[in-house]
Amino acid sequence: MKLPPDITLLHVIAIGLIAVAWSGYSTFLRVFGKGSLNAQLSAVRRRWMETSMSRELRMPDAVLLGHMINSVAFFGSATLIVLAGLLGVAANVKDVHRVVYDLPFASSTSVELFSFNLGIVGVILAVAFFLFTYSLRKLIYTSAMLGGLPEDPPKGARRDGLVETTAIVLTEAVKSFNSGIRGYYFAVAALVLFIGPAQSIATSLLVIILLFWRQMSTRTARAIGRYVELLESDDDGNPR
Repeated sequence: MKLPPDITLLHVIAIGLIAVAWSGYSTFLRVFGKGSLNAQLSAVRRRWMETSMSRELRMPDAVLLGHMINSVAFFGSATLIVLAGLLGVAANVKDVHRVVYDLPFASSTSVELFSFNLGIVGVILAVAFFLFTYSLRKLIYTSAMLGGLPEDPPKGARRDGLVETTAIVLTEAVKSFNSGIRGYYFAVAALVLFIGPAQSIATSLLVIILLFWRQMSTRTARAIGRYVELLESDDDGNPR
């Protein structure tokens, strides 16, 4: 693919930062975010599966899983609509280019670079769409596994294995969904490319800081951490 004639090294760095930050976020969080919100919720989902096996009727579990499936399906559908809108913009790219760069905050670039920036946003949203659909498939797998769990089997390796594998598939579904949601965050950084690459780099760094802060330092993250501690303690609050 031929690059636009007015693309700069800073522009390439901005795009590379978006790609690296998005694809490497989970690894970064796993290495540097011990006790993160995502890690705590993995323990919560495992306890959910344990509790489900002790229930005679699993209607609450079906309702909860159904809400998750509907949420993922909504984001997948919404992303497809946005992609269709981008295709409409691409079909009239010269007119849109003229309108956008009449705005006072937008930097003047060639039509080729404008189309390239638009393509970056489109690629991010397309990947997010596939992540949402993959998450949906994993949730459907989870529903089948949840439905197949035996009712209150005796404690032992078999029970632990059933709980663990079902919780893993559910957690993997949530990971795909979370990655798709993060795609929207980094799509904002890609949109800022229309203003300038330096501003896009700053936006990407702000997105990374925001995501990490939400995982580690918010009141919600601390409350869920405490919730997990209580789940793993006895009635007196002592660790089991």
